[in-house]
Amino acid sequence: MSWRYEDGGAQRRQTVPGGLHVEPGSQLSVTSRVCPAVTMVVGSPEGALYLLRHTAGDGAVAIVERIDPVTLEPLATSADLPAGPVWPGGMGVADDGSLHVVFGNHAHRLSPDLEVLASRTLPRERPYNSFVTLPDGHLVTKDFGGSRPGVVVAADEREPCELVVLEPDTLDVVATLVLPEASIARLSGDGADVYVVGDTSLLRVRWTGSVLEIDDDFRPVYRSLEGQTFGWDCVIAGDHAWFLDNGDGSEQFSGSLRGHGVSTAPLHLVRVSLRSGEVAMHEVDGKAGGLVANPPVVDTDRGVVVGYDSGNGVIAGFDVDTLEVRWRRDQDHASHLLLYAGTGELVTGDHADVVVLDVTSGDELARADTGSGMQSVLFPAPGLDRDFYVCSFLAVARVQVE
Repeated sequence: MSWRYEDGGAQRRQTVPGGLHVEPGSQLSVTSRVCPAVTMVVGSPEGALYLLRHTAGDGAVAIVERIDPVTLEPLATSADLPAGPVWPGGMGVADDGSLHVVFGNHAHRLSPDLEVLASRTLPRERPYNSFVTLPDGHLVTKDFGGSRPGVVVAADEREPCELVVLEPDTLDVVATLVLPEASIARLSGDGADVYVVGDTSLLRVRWTGSVLEIDDDFRPVYRSLEGQTFGWDCVIAGDHAWFLDNGDGSEQFSGSLRGHGVSTAPLHLVRVSLRSGEVAMHEVDGKAGGLVANPPVVDTDRGVVVGYDSGNGVIAGFDVDTLEVRWRRDQDHASHLLLYAGTGELVTGDHADVVVLDVTSGDELARADTGSGMQSVLFPAPGLDRDFYVCSFLAVARVQVE
């Protein structure tokens, strides 16, 4: 299965056609490879599978491997790619088969054989948390506006972030735009529109082909409650943007996000109309100390959206229209999600386990230990035949349905 970008693309739908077809008696077989500081795997239409890794510290380097899709062992490895201040970045496969990597305050373009074709130092001395690719091939990235391990940025000290547009071949900076507020979330996109979950509001920016123009008539405020904190990445689905709030505290990750939430207001699933800007919210579990670092998933066919509270260990399914809770279960999920559209099978986590759920009912269909020993806060990806990949900061694993 070709999975060229994190979350399957700029809309962050985290959805793939078909299904795993887990049946009564099915087992999950796991192949795990220990390799510290993994971020994600992506695949090319030709079947190549690439793994993004990095080292630690403010002088970190990023590393790309082409790996065997079954054994996970490296078949080729890039040179060390200058990165810089660490926060998980991103990687994608362009239309011409080359790879783009944004990590730290650097961007790189690699050939399918992992030779460096272009590199660029980005304008700010901060990590840039990945990118989205526009329909014309340009890349849009943004500096990370929040706290990270060892670098605490108080809420009243967050500075406005800046969007940067890169030419896809040379990685030259062709446009910039300083936003009206800070943003911790990753960017999302829908056509030429880029969506930014800011510290307090949702922003929309249009790429004209030469400049970035902010939509001054669209700035819905989602932070309206005392004790509520910032939102993470948004999913674009059904004429709405969907995300989860209460992201403060994620930099305290200790192998788990459980117990690290600092928000005193309950964590919410947030829905913003892309037409009217209307904001609707529903509590995930009604508890203080909620915390997330990633987006929900929206199944428009079945009319259900799944959100979670990693700080309190709860995952829940909501009705797309009413936002009423359809199901709720105690489960230590924290990573991005993976939805199989054909069957409604949802790949989730439970600390170091991987758990396949029925998205409609929340029923558990299958479970296995990934072998990583820690909770994933990163990106899953589909495989080629009833298999998928999960990443943690300590390992990459292939999970096969048998």
